Amino acid sequence: MKAFLRILPWALLALFATDIVAVLLPKPDGSWHTREFGRLPVLLSGRVQPFDSVARNALLQIRGTGDLPLELVPSWQFWRHAKKLRSTEWLLEVMFKPEAADERPIFRIHHPELLSELNLQDQGIEKSGLRYYTFNQLRGAEAEIRKQGGRASQVEAQTRTPLQKQALQLANAVVLYERLKNSVQPENTTDFAAELVDFEKTLAPGLEAFRAREAGQPFDQAVFDRLIAAVSRFKAMADAAYPLIAPPLTPGAGSGDWSNAGLALLESVHTGQVHPAVKAYAAMAAAYRQDRAEEFNRAVTEYRSWLAGKYDREQGKGRAEYYFNQAKPFLHAMIIYLCAFLLAVGALLTRSLAPTFAESLRRSAFYLVILAGVVHTFGLVFRMVLEGRPPVTNLYSSAIFIGWGTMVFGVVLERVFRLGLGSAAAAFAGFITLIIAHNLAIGGDTMEMMRAVLDTNFWLATHVVVITLGYAANFVAGVLAIAYILLGLLTSLLRMKAGRQEVGVVLQSMVYAVLCFATLFSFVGTVLGGIWADQSWGRFWGWDPKENGALIIVLWNAAVLHARWAGLVKERGLMAMAVFGNIVTSFSWFGVNMLGIGLHAYGFMDAAFKWLVLFMLSQLVIIGLALLPTRLWFSFRAQACATTAAPAQ
Repeated sequence: MKAFLRILPWALLALFATDIVAVLLPKPDGSWHTREFGRLPVLLSGRVQPFDSVARNALLQIRGTGDLPLELVPSWQFWRHAKKLRSTEWLLEVMFKPEAADERPIFRIHHPELLSELNLQDQGIEKSGLRYYTFNQLRGAEAEIRKQGGRASQVEAQTRTPLQKQALQLANAVVLYERLKNSVQPENTTDFAAELVDFEKTLAPGLEAFRAREAGQPFDQAVFDRLIAAVSRFKAMADAAYPLIAPPLTPGAGSGDWSNAGLALLESVHTGQVHPAVKAYAAMAAAYRQDRAEEFNRAVTEYRSWLAGKYDREQGKGRAEYYFNQAKPFLHAMIIYLCAFLLAVGALLTRSLAPTFAESLRRSAFYLVILAGVVHTFGLVFRMVLEGRPPVTNLYSSAIFIGWGTMVFGVVLERVFRLGLGSAAAAFAGFITLIIAHNLAIGGDTMEMMRAVLDTNFWLATHVVVITLGYAANFVAGVLAIAYILLGLLTSLLRMKAGRQEVGVVLQSMVYAVLCFATLFSFVGTVLGGIWADQSWGRFWGWDPKENGALIIVLWNAAVLHARWAGLVKERGLMAMAVFGNIVTSFSWFGVNMLGIGLHAYGFMDAAFKWLVLFMLSQLVIIGLALLPTRLWFSFRAQACATTAAPAQ
């Protein structure tokens, strides 16, 4: 048994590490080179990205998931892996086989009143309380969807009702879906490659007929009409297409010279030559629609060859981001954090009953936290390289970085105190912050172009990073304080010896030490923000909501430390104040962004308001538990019983 307990931590580490290696290894293409297609670079939202990112972000906005499940699996059957249509494969269907894509249930509607107004109550499929509909099921309600969305868009975002928010989201999803359909070829095209061949043949005589008509001379009406019909179709494409798929013919030109397929074809009317990229995509479209895998693969390969030498940087960016999308490092780190947390909790709960077993669990949790931290760090650094920026640029990346910071603090604490508490705090905070990041990603592209006010790498690497580490430290202190309160109320662990000191005393030391770091980082980060504001806006302090939130964190941390130094609070009071720090920090991090005002309102997320309120209420409940009389605390009752039972000296 002892031998098993010795190898258990290493066995668990090897198991999870093997899984991570398998995930990170590149995957080969099948008979269809859809992965190679997914790596092709396009321009969208001001940045070069692969087609796969366009597909993933579109699916997230429309359906709320990065891939499309092809079968319904009950949530409780977590061991079953539902068959999925990968994002790139879904996008290929949308663009090249829209009649198949129109039968996929991707439109999410859950508001009963909206379902009633659209007369969709008895249609769609249900999964986890949500209903999903196909585009064909929405066809009869398109006019009403646009009408409802138009009305909702005229209402201020802060005052929209849940019905209006759902109506606007659905209208935007329908528009996005229709734009994707027309991104490479007109939606009702059966063989775009052949259509382009005919267009090229018509182009020269058509232009000649057009000039003759303008000069009042005889012209070929049939040729003229064919040219005008083609131009009309391309004009509709230019107005509707979503990503810019045609790079400039002159390498090194700016991003403003990329164009969508429709604009590139309209430009060919002036140049007399169809853009090579449009020709290549037309060949892919025709081959995919007609189920000719070899021709599709050849068209993809030929287009990559055309890009080679001229757009190597863009191709490299597409391949790297595609790999990042497929690896999903933050998802796998989240899973490992959860397992590590369960092991750390198990170690704490079994410490007095089976010390050897508990120590094996503690070491297992510690090793898994380190592994999750390595994966987390890999994802964080990979994103930084992809963006060419420091780690924090928006709310999504701040959640990723705060999770990383809590992991680092937790690992250091566990290395020093070796109780399992540091691992539990690191794993819990890492898991929760990555869950928050996952939900923030549902809004679409998380690597969008920076707002001008943030577009300064030096200050992003100093002010934003330092103050975000302050957020992380505050949350670590809050999580440790929650552990103190729950362990004290429900167990006798606080009074158990951990070396020369009791667990409760060790926890108090941990919370105090982390709060000192939090105060330092929060103060320095706030001062650096003032210097940045002075350089950007000409004033050090402007009482902006975000600035006020940062100041409140500093003042609250100072109040907690002074209360402890002056003896105004003891152990339980310190823990209650540390938990309230979670409320202060979450409000400064998220809450002020939800106000939608001020120079820092770049991360407005009204959808998270409900969860923020629930989080704050949960912290107030925990503070209430901390204030319960000591006779209700199991740890203190156990100590009192032990004192009473002790024989008189």
